[in-house]
Amino acid sequence: MNAPFAAAALDQIRSELASGPRQLLIDGRFVPAASGETFDVVDPATGQVFASAASGGREDVDRAAQAARRAFDGWAATPPAQRARLLLRLADLIEAHGERIALTESLDNGMPFMMAKFAGVMGAADQLRYNAGWATKITGETVQPSAPGEWHAFTLREPVGVVGAIVPWNFPFVMSVAKIAPALAAGCTVVLKPAEQTPLTAVILGELLLEAGFPAGIVNIVTGYGETAGAAIVDHPGVDKVSFTGSTAVGKAIVRASTGNLKRVTLELGGKSPNIIFADADLSKAIPGAAMGIFGNAGQVCAAGSRLFVHEAVFDEVVEGIKERARTLKVGPGLAPGTEMGPLVSQEQLDRVLSYVESGAGEGATISVGGQRLSDQDAGYFIQPTVLTGTVSGMRVVEEEIFGPVLCAMKFGEGDDLDAVAAQANSTEYGLSSAIWTRDLSTALKLCRRLKAGTVRINGGAGVDPGLPLGGYKQSGWGRENGRAGVEAYTELKAVTVAL
Repeated sequence: MNAPFAAAALDQIRSELASGPRQLLIDGRFVPAASGETFDVVDPATGQVFASAASGGREDVDRAAQAARRAFDGWAATPPAQRARLLLRLADLIEAHGERIALTESLDNGMPFMMAKFAGVMGAADQLRYNAGWATKITGETVQPSAPGEWHAFTLREPVGVVGAIVPWNFPFVMSVAKIAPALAAGCTVVLKPAEQTPLTAVILGELLLEAGFPAGIVNIVTGYGETAGAAIVDHPGVDKVSFTGSTAVGKAIVRASTGNLKRVTLELGGKSPNIIFADADLSKAIPGAAMGIFGNAGQVCAAGSRLFVHEAVFDEVVEGIKERARTLKVGPGLAPGTEMGPLVSQEQLDRVLSYVESGAGEGATISVGGQRLSDQDAGYFIQPTVLTGTVSGMRVVEEEIFGPVLCAMKFGEGDDLDAVAAQANSTEYGLSSAIWTRDLSTALKLCRRLKAGTVRINGGAGVDPGLPLGGYKQSGWGRENGRAGVEAYTELKAVTVAL
C-alpha cells in the first residue's frame, strides 16, 4: 500500500474492531453497558458498518459519576508534580501508539490519515504536556483588605469536582484529550462521553490512561447517544461541571438542563467565521489560506472560514483561485494516498450540507464550483468542495452554520470603511473566529478591535494552540478553553481572611 502507514497495522485494527463491541471504562475496568445494548459504527468513506460500541445510558452514567466522586478527594490531594508526571506519561504513550490512534480516527471520522496523525495524535500530546506544566502552577494571591485593623487575606484555587466532558465528532481524539488534560491538571475527575458517530479512539484513550497508571475512577468513559448518555451526564446531581463542544442548539439545551444543581458550564459552540481579504493582501498566501480554511476537514470545523469578504479590486482573482483549488483538491477516503479532503461524517451530515447548497441556490446564490455529491464516491459521504457567489446577508447559507465545505463569497468596496467591513463580519449570531489578510498592520489591528470574535488570525496566524484561549463571543459559547483560562475554568476560587 502506497501510504504513510503499514498495511498490516490497518488489517490488525480492522480485525480487532470486528471482534466485538468497544466497552465502557468505569472505575478502572472495561465493562458492557448495563442494558447490554450496543450501536453500530459506520466508516464514512464506505457507508458500511465496521465496528460497534456499548450504548451507555443513565445507569452507566450514574456508575461512572459515582466512581469519579469516590476518586475525587484522593486525586485532588495528589501532589501536583505527581499529577503532572502521569499526564506526561500519557503523552508519551499516545505518541508511541500514534499510528494505531490515527488509523482508527481516520476510519471512524473519515479525515485524512496525516491530519489524524498530526492534528490528532501530536495535538493531543501537546495538550497533555502543556497542561502538565499547569498542575504545579495553579495558585492564589494575597490581597490587602481595606477594612480597619490588620489582616492576612488570600485566595485559593480548588478543583471544581466531577466534570462531565462531552466532545463532538469532528476531531474526536484531540478534543477528548483537550477536555481531560486541564481538568486532571486542576485535580478534577472526569466522565467523558465521545460523540456516538466517533466513539472508537476514546476507548483507546481509556486503555492508555490505565497503562499510564491513572488510578481507577479518575477518568471514566461512557460511549452512547447524546439524548441518553449525554443528557444523563448533564442531569446528574453528582456532576459539578459540564464542558461541551458542539452545536449552539445543544449548548442551549445543556444550559437549561444544568440548572438542577447549577453546574458550572463551559461551552465551545458554533461559528460562521468571517475571512476578510483586503486589496493589498499577499494573495499567494491568502488564497490557499482561505481555501483550506473552509475545505480543511471537509469544512467540519467550528472555526471554519465559511464567510469570505474580499475587496472588489481583487475579488475575481481570489474567488477564481479558490475555485481552482476546489477543482484540484483530492477528495477521497482518509486512508487513500494523497487524500486532502475526506468524506462528511455521516449520511445525515451529507444531507444537511446538500440541503444548504440547494437553499442557497433557491435564494439567488450562484454555485460557482461544486455543490454536488461526488459521483465517483457513491459508497461514502463525499461532497464536492463548494463556492457560492452572489450571497448576501439574510440568506440561510450566510447566517447559519453549515459545517461542510461550503464557502459564501461576498465583496466590499472602496466606500466601505473599517466600521462597515466589521459590521458585515459581525452580522451573525456567532462570534467564534475570524481572519484578516492585509499588508497594512494598522488596518489589521484596527479591524481586530472591531471584530466580535474570540479569535482573530492575521495573515495566517496560529492554529489551535494549547496556550491560546479558545472560545467565542455571542452565541458561540461561554468561557474559554486552553491557556491559563482553560485550566482555571476547572477550579473554584475561595477567598480567605484572617484577623491578626
